[in-house]
Amino acid sequence: STRLVGTLIMAHADDDGLVLPPRIAQTHVVIIPISPKEETRAAVWEAADKLATELRRQTCFNLPIEVEVDRRDLGGGIKNWEWIKKGVPVRVEIGPRDLESGQVSVSRRDQPVKSKQLVAAADLAGRVPELLESIQASLLQRAQQFRDANTRVINTKEEFYDFFTPQELGKAEIHGGFALAHWSGSREIEEQVKSDLKVTIRCIPFAPANGMPNDSGICIFSGAPSPQRVVWGKSY
Repeated sequence: STRLVGTLIMAHADDDGLVLPPRIAQTHVVIIPISPKEETRAAVWEAADKLATELRRQTCFNLPIEVEVDRRDLGGGIKNWEWIKKGVPVRVEIGPRDLESGQVSVSRRDQPVKSKQLVAAADLAGRVPELLESIQASLLQRAQQFRDANTRVINTKEEFYDFFTPQELGKAEIHGGFALAHWSGSREIEEQVKSDLKVTIRCIPFAPANGMPNDSGICIFSGAPSPQRVVWGKSY
């Protein structure tokens, strides 16, 4: 759904563009051959195609690794930035000097865009599955840490309203975060909170997350019994 797509972008994207978790990426690895001189182009492209063939024989997450070779007649920097913005998990650059050294330059999309690692071309295919699994785990951990850092356990109505009220009334600056608070299940209360603060229930958790409390208690708005805490938030 479009909501899931939006959530994916908000959870993982950065200032440089999209960041795709390997499990859902249409392309796992892009190979970028760089050869400004005509006399070396054929050899570089041949090496890129060979790497692509070796990678396509590998699997990750019980699926074949999807590889694309960017053969467009553009500068390496332009091609590299386009793939950064598209969020492809792994970028591999290969040029004439790489052929001489037997190495390729490998970049992970979950790390700073200028960070690169030199990997022996002969070892690349065997290392990429583990690399993709590492990127997947890294993105999940980063998202969970961000969620936990921006989730607050709230136990009173006053604290709840303070949490979601802008410091300067009339200005809709981003503030607050996620609030984990008891709610009795009353639709009237839900509508009142929405009217007062433009805050709504974002999630009713199936289970506690990372040690967050999710026991039964008392609704912070009415004092009625509450079976569990729910997640409240405000969209902008």
